[in-house]
Amino acid sequence: MEAPYAYAGFDADQGGDKEGQNYSANAGVVHYSGSGSAGGKGGGGNLSVPVGNWSPPPCWYAPTYTPKELKEKVDASPYSLTGRAPNNGPHKQEMDQDIRHMYSEGEYKDFNLDKQGEGKFWAAVPNPNEKDAAKRESCTRLPFWVKNGERPDDVENAISPQILSKLAYAQITVPETRVELNPKDKQTVNLPTWVWLDKGRYRPLSVKASVDLGGGEEIWARTTVTPDSLKLDPGTEDATVHPESGECAIKGDGSIGSPYKKGSGKKAPPCGVTYLRATQGGGTYTLSSTLTWKASWEGSDGAGENDLPTGEFGGQQDVTVQEIQSIN
Repeated sequence: MEAPYAYAGFDADQGGDKEGQNYSANAGVVHYSGSGSAGGKGGGGNLSVPVGNWSPPPCWYAPTYTPKELKEKVDASPYSLTGRAPNNGPHKQEMDQDIRHMYSEGEYKDFNLDKQGEGKFWAAVPNPNEKDAAKRESCTRLPFWVKNGERPDDVENAISPQILSKLAYAQITVPETRVELNPKDKQTVNLPTWVWLDKGRYRPLSVKASVDLGGGEEIWARTTVTPDSLKLDPGTEDATVHPESGECAIKGDGSIGSPYKKGSGKKAPPCGVTYLRATQGGGTYTLSSTLTWKASWEGSDGAGENDLPTGEFGGQQDVTVQEIQSIN
């Protein structure tokens, strides 16, 4: 028998250190840890991906209740396993009866109390970040028994390293994209503005998501995102970007762009902008910089497939451009 919607309650507890560089969170039965919370000071957030291209799973099944815990839940309210609001209609009464029978003398005998410690009932867990209620409630199977250390091989959306890799990806917080500039303050018409990123701040970030299967067994996935390229938009058509594509690739040492070096003069920077017209009346141009992050993962089953999307996170800075007839 399947109910319209069966689920395990979600309980999140998230915290981080003062620098915002490390965190650990528990979301239902999924445990998160790692260095992927890099928002900290100066903003930051989750990576954005093309609409319709990818999204984390809306729900999944995972080990949730011991026999005693399930019996307590059913004794309190069988209908609560369906995820629907209680009502006094005949449908609820019939469902209550069916659920009690299923776990007491139907498919299971006395809630498997004689197997306490040998396994758990796996239940549906809705993704709290899924905004579409219909998707969030699409895992409709009632709790089912799985022995410690084992995983069901015939249940769609049963928790797996691949699902965990996506959940870990959604947890990663990257720092705000804010580029370094030279000249640091006002820019000058026809004089290149050198642009680069602080390599120490923009580095690979990882989050590990894991689930305890019991019996000393665990499944996990570690998702890592790495800076890959920087896109520049000078905020005006009266400008030239360097390189011409406006996309600055990452170098072998992990850096993007280069700080200005004395003596470079009007030499075109590997990453930057040359403004061709001064800002007027105390106004500014909005320099937009979007950092692209490549994603990869590895899991307890081995290396991960390349099925995680490249993400982006952007930022904006106001720049003032002055016009000087001669530069010494």
